Amino acid sequence: MSEDAQTPHHRTFDALVAEAVAAPTEGWDFSWFEGRATEERPAWGYARAMGERLARAEAALDLQTGGGEVLAQAPVLPALTAATEGWPPNVAEATRRLGPRGVVVVASPEDAPLPFADAAFDLVTSRHPVQAPFPEIARVLRPGGTYFAQHVGPGSVFEVVEYFLGPQPPQVRRARDPQAEAAQAEAAGLEVVDLRTQRLRMEFHDVGAVVHFLRKVVWMVPGFTAEAYRPQLRALHERIEREGPFVAHSTRHLIEARRRPA
Repeated sequence: MSEDAQTPHHRTFDALVAEAVAAPTEGWDFSWFEGRATEERPAWGYARAMGERLARAEAALDLQTGGGEVLAQAPVLPALTAATEGWPPNVAEATRRLGPRGVVVVASPEDAPLPFADAAFDLVTSRHPVQAPFPEIARVLRPGGTYFAQHVGPGSVFEVVEYFLGPQPPQVRRARDPQAEAAQAEAAGLEVVDLRTQRLRMEFHDVGAVVHFLRKVVWMVPGFTAEAYRPQLRALHERIEREGPFVAHSTRHLIEARRRPA
């Protein structure tokens, strides 16, 4: 590995941005960020806990699976396992990754009704859904079945969002509130049995990592392109060179809810 590759923050602004713009963004594999950005992981270990529940399930559904990266980590999958995904490149990636393990990957927009029968699953999982469709989740769960998920919380990585977009209104900052989501789950007929929250430190060690993050997590700065935000990116590059990593904080919550018996 070249010295440049080992220390990307010492490379030129143009080189860092060009590399980040050229990097593929399909799926939820974040290995590109190794050595360039860090994020604390929640204490509850979602992928491991999800795997334990999958091993005990008879029929499972993973919502908004991305490229299937998290589901693929499970050592054991139920004989009937399905996954939904709305973005075509991710559908292809998830099919390639999960198909050999017998998972049926269904192309389904995030805001559409779930294309499954009532009470089809005893476990529904999701990591970082755009939005959790609780009435649909309750419908496809069997009585006594479980929804187990890790959600993005309110104001997540807003240091980055507000650097580019300026201060956000209170209603935007409060979106994805865990207590509000728990109330939505209860209203849909689910009983929330566990709800945990964490605020986690993130560090971006070079401006290319910020560019790649915003190209991959497209809802953070809608319509983001490196060209449109070039002056802000250059200023950020100079700030990182001068002061060190750009620090932000993600928020996450773990939610486990059971469908009430009929």
